Amino acid sequence: MSNAITDVFHGDVNLSTKERAISVVLGLGLAAAAAQPRPNKWLSLAVLVGGSLLAIRGATGHCAAKALLEHQPDRGYQA
Repeated sequence: MSNAITDVFHGDVNLSTKERAISVVLGLGLAAAAAQPRPNKWLSLAVLVGGSLLAIRGATGHCAAKALLEHQPDRGYQA
């Protein structure tokens, strides 16, 4: 399990400064909105997790999904 977490959050920076800033701001905004009491606790939890992941994406500058979509030939992906 720890390898999966390391693989997602570790890698070359592949986000621009603008993408990173937007991710951090939106992620923290979602996390703050989810922290307020709501009748549906599961929805709040989902928004909190999503916001946290978005903020981490911006802080690290690495997006695993973008790395896969950009098709980097040196990583051994085949089309």
